[in-house]
Amino acid sequence: MLEEGHAVRVSTRTEAGRAAIEVLGAECWIGTPDRLATMRGALENVTVICWLLGSATGSLPTLEALHARRLEFFLTQAIDTTARGFVYESSGAPAAAQLLREGEAIVRTLTERNAIPTAFVSAGHDDLDAWLAEASAAVASLLAGASSPGSL
Repeated sequence: MLEEGHAVRVSTRTEAGRAAIEVLGAECWIGTPDRLATMRGALENVTVICWLLGSATGSLPTLEALHARRLEFFLTQAIDTTARGFVYESSGAPAAAQLLREGEAIVRTLTERNAIPTAFVSAGHDDLDAWLAEASAAVASLLAGASSPGSL
């Protein structure tokens, strides 16, 4: 996205991640889905939101919250913003497969209800080139308006 001239904002949980983000030319946002209030400002002037947390690790209750309650609340916060598309990573660790399916269902329900075009990244991290290609294509399709609400 950066190579194509798009502005990119990347969130990281701590200052330790800032240098790696900024060296790429992206804007760094310090925030965590564990405290959604820290993420609200990251939505300002954003066109496409990416929830690329399929490979997130942690305890089962933490992952359940990440792909259910926090995801749902975050999406409801995105409704009244400039966001015109949402990308959800629906693949990840095999142990989280059910949580990711439930997260995808939440995304489909809320984005269809609110007419937010949506794309899903299903490629696994075991093939990084395929994952990057699919994630890039998802964002590009939403920027181009190729997706209909709730599907891609």
